[in-house]
Amino acid sequence: MPAATLDQQGRLFLPAAVARRFGARGLEITSVSAAHLLLTVEEAPHPTLMTGVLGELSVVDLLSFFNMFRKTGVLRFDLEGGRKDLYLQEGEIVAALSSFPEENLGEILFGLGRIERDLLERLGRRAANQNALVRYLLEKELVAATDIWQAVRHQAELIVYDLLSHQQGTFCFQGKTLPRKDPFQLSMSTQNLLMEGLRRLDERRLFERLIPSLDLVPRLTGVAEDALGQSESRVLARIGKGVGSVRELIRLSGFGEFDGLRVLYHLVERGLVALEAANGVESQGILGEILDALNQGLALLHDRLRRAKTDFHQDAQAMLRELPQPYSYILRDARLRDDGTLEAQRILANLAGLEEGDKKRLLADALGELLYMQCHLARQLLGKDQAAALIAEVKQATGKVKDILGRTT
Repeated sequence: MPAATLDQQGRLFLPAAVARRFGARGLEITSVSAAHLLLTVEEAPHPTLMTGVLGELSVVDLLSFFNMFRKTGVLRFDLEGGRKDLYLQEGEIVAALSSFPEENLGEILFGLGRIERDLLERLGRRAANQNALVRYLLEKELVAATDIWQAVRHQAELIVYDLLSHQQGTFCFQGKTLPRKDPFQLSMSTQNLLMEGLRRLDERRLFERLIPSLDLVPRLTGVAEDALGQSESRVLARIGKGVGSVRELIRLSGFGEFDGLRVLYHLVERGLVALEAANGVESQGILGEILDALNQGLALLHDRLRRAKTDFHQDAQAMLRELPQPYSYILRDARLRDDGTLEAQRILANLAGLEEGDKKRLLADALGELLYMQCHLARQLLGKDQAAALIAEVKQATGKVKDILGRTT
């Protein structure tokens, strides 16, 4: 976490990114010792009752504590990559929200095979608003209310299960009376969730021994097996029809990622299914040219802005998470290298299954949006002349992409 400084006159200076979260509101000293200082917003509607850093105190410890003492309120975790909020009613989890793109309700519905990718793309930014998304899907009768309820429950469980794997981050708990129960509010046993989540962590490590990547392609080995369960037979039938990657197989099965991996693991273990590397997942061809050109622009911006702002790499990661649909899907899980460029494999795997023309356009638009966000920050951080010169260099990279698209249409 970036450092704050205290000068000899008692003035406290906060990093700009932290100060922006508070705006012009007043702060009051809530707790102080020789080793810490806790400031909270004056007259905050919901009191902050506990805050701290994950490490010696784990997520399991925290949830067990709030469950044991039947606390009601919102437990927020700020983690590398995003934020998670757990809503507790007398110690039991009744709802969970997340800013991680893969835990968005639209992505959950897509992952369960309830909606298709083109619908999320048409919805655009509306897909990021969970309440608006639910209203739209129900009003248009695109999904049933039972599908929404199952997806919301599945989403909350995934948020908690993934949270257990985080060992670094910060948390705070606000005492808050939750609104009257709505049709989609859940009632889940916190202790059961903890036990199931820890079991899944262990099993997931086991699955990864045989299924190290969701981008691998499953194929039938031809080995016969009579004693198959319904789920295993369903997965084998899907593979026989040709499904692309393990990721797509799991989505089409409708099991959810963990249960889909469990079924596939047993099929691979018994020799009924083999996994192969996908063809064309390296940065090559037209898509590779587009990605390479735009990565040049990202590298230019990263090099210059990191000298002007030491924590710019964190800002760049935040921008990657804040992209709207469909761009957030195209760049989903893409790793930002130390030089500010993006790795090709994950991006090209996200594009798999789309029409060739759509692949080129969406890739160019997604990275173009990221470049635009970074250029906007460059105008704030650098002088007018320096920013203009830098942006002119970046435009050379985007100009290459226009040439590539022009010759391939």
